[in-house]
Amino acid sequence: MQSKTILVTAITVLVPVLATGCNRSKAAKDTDPALPPGAVPVATAAPTLTNATPTPLPGAIPEGKTGASSLDPHEFVGPRSFAPVAKSADPSVVTIYTLGEERERNIFSRRRAGRTAKGLGTGFIVQKDGVIVTNNHVIEGADEILVQFSDERRLPAKIAGRDPRTDIAVIKVQDAKDLPAIALGDSDGLEVGDWVVAIGNPFGLSHTVSAGIVSAKGRGRDDVPLDPSGYYSFIQTDASINPGNSGGPLLNLRGEVVGMNTAIRGGGAQGIGFAIPINMVKQILPTLLHEGHLTRSAMGVSIRDARELTPEDRRELKLGEEKGAIVERVEPGGPADMAKLEVGDLIVAFDGQPIDRSSLLQWKASTAGVGKTATVRVIRQGKAFDLPITLGELKEPKKTPRPRVAPGVDPEDDPFVR
Repeated sequence: MQSKTILVTAITVLVPVLATGCNRSKAAKDTDPALPPGAVPVATAAPTLTNATPTPLPGAIPEGKTGASSLDPHEFVGPRSFAPVAKSADPSVVTIYTLGEERERNIFSRRRAGRTAKGLGTGFIVQKDGVIVTNNHVIEGADEILVQFSDERRLPAKIAGRDPRTDIAVIKVQDAKDLPAIALGDSDGLEVGDWVVAIGNPFGLSHTVSAGIVSAKGRGRDDVPLDPSGYYSFIQTDASINPGNSGGPLLNLRGEVVGMNTAIRGGGAQGIGFAIPINMVKQILPTLLHEGHLTRSAMGVSIRDARELTPEDRRELKLGEEKGAIVERVEPGGPADMAKLEVGDLIVAFDGQPIDRSSLLQWKASTAGVGKTATVRVIRQGKAFDLPITLGELKEPKKTPRPRVAPGVDPEDDPFVR
């Protein structure tokens, strides 16, 4: 339906964190830690990534040219027009109408009364046979889904798969052929300051185009307090995003999708929108199409970000300025317990990839695969080692979906009354 409007509130981290602290006994602090079975000591704490030759800044003066007057304003400053991007991408952007029944409890009869909930959102075509990506909250609780294309055609669609924890959903238009699928880009290649273009249906104004820049990357639950059980690493943009934009594409200047517009900042702030990185969508899209849902793997730990440690915590754990995820609880009998991971361990890498924040570890561990044996790099009382962990299955909580009503939809534009 509409983009999520969020309030500035504090929430817990993704995996429930217990306020147990990092206290350890004095005896444990005064002796070298015993490595668990199968652990391999390493000389360095976190793996390092080799850097290629630095890329010149986009605004740098090319070799052989001098002064600002020598710069090509299109190549080195910015686009003269966003029209080519909008023209190439717009046929792949669709309007999504939903119809569902929302249940409300009657306080007098104690019965649940139903009412019709109509919603509006955006999506984009990723396969010419009718596969469309959108936000889960756009289609959640919908009994009927209708897709309107740029040529004004309207066709029914069914949910092919959805993942509430990432707010990603896939719908499929039946018997569709040769639809204009859009190219999916590489969100990891985005830089803060890059131009981006958003297309969507804010307040029902179909195929609205807005432009801005990437304002920040890696915004998590502390920055965007949505569902505390969700997996988030949002792209922040100042491209205008409003209710109805949810599920729409965020594009680079090549017309490739680099994000899916999802949330906006509430409380009167302007120019702050958030998009799911398209690489996250690409990673789980095949599974959603094949199985309809995502079965997540798990390490069996509760963690928090090492950036939250106090100087006293770091001294007690014999840590320097390392980043990563601190283990705060080990699930008895779980994968981490079987591998002898302990409370107070700092995880700085997962299968060779550096972990600079707890949310990254949660994403990597949850999508690695049930039964996979992953290698985590751990720092325990100043000693670094690699430890193999065979991942288990994450038990998902059962939640009753509730449709979200999109205000401001003109009844005359309601496709369900036609």
